[in-house]
Amino acid sequence: MNTFSPEVAYLTVIIPVYNEEESLPRVFNEVTQFINYPDKRVEILFVNDGSTDNSQEIIKEICTQSSPFHFIELQNNSGLSAALKAGIDFCSSPFIGYIDADLQTSPMEFMELMRYCESYEMVTGIRQNRKDSSTKVISSRVANTMRKWITNDGVSDTGCPLKILQRQTAKRIPFFKGMHRFLAALVLLQKGRVKEVPVTHYERIEGEAKYHFWNRLLGPFTDLIAFAWIKRRYINYKIKSSDLTLVKN
Repeated sequence: MNTFSPEVAYLTVIIPVYNEEESLPRVFNEVTQFINYPDKRVEILFVNDGSTDNSQEIIKEICTQSSPFHFIELQNNSGLSAALKAGIDFCSSPFIGYIDADLQTSPMEFMELMRYCESYEMVTGIRQNRKDSSTKVISSRVANTMRKWITNDGVSDTGCPLKILQRQTAKRIPFFKGMHRFLAALVLLQKGRVKEVPVTHYERIEGEAKYHFWNRLLGPFTDLIAFAWIKRRYINYKIKSSDLTLVKN
């Protein structure tokens, strides 16, 4: 069994997985190309969100073959926000990345995001020339308009599945179902800074999307209500002084 050593890694990239057996071999190849490129250590953490196909077997084989790859397997399918939360809980590297297993964004684009991650609490991609179906693009635009109306976060593409967060910021994010749609707004609630970087968007080659028209609209609308409640009651503080030693997570 590999030893997960995020303490010595500069960046830990979380890859949530739900029934992505067709995509995982390509994920391994493309992510391996990325982690061999930067001069800083990168660890990869698969979070298997209760897959019912052969994803877990493939993940185990990948992690056995390559030491930078590790996994968490959730007992039940709990959703993307829960998978991200579980991954963040295990990370203690100074920076935490996120990319989807469908690889509609490229792991190599992390190189561009890493240029800004020490200056901004969150760096996120803006998908250029999206390759999704017209139905998916329209539903995404409607949901994005609703989100901007409530959050006023100024972010162009909050749904881009390519992000880097500073660890301390990520650990303080209040997690709830649908949280992944509001990462930028939740960072801004902490008085954090968000940087957007244009990234290339690709067609999904293997597998199929897990979300469709109605759950892209109804889910975000419900989550907006939760965010509006949190925004009004969010606690934000900074320590001025203390005689205690901070234990890092």
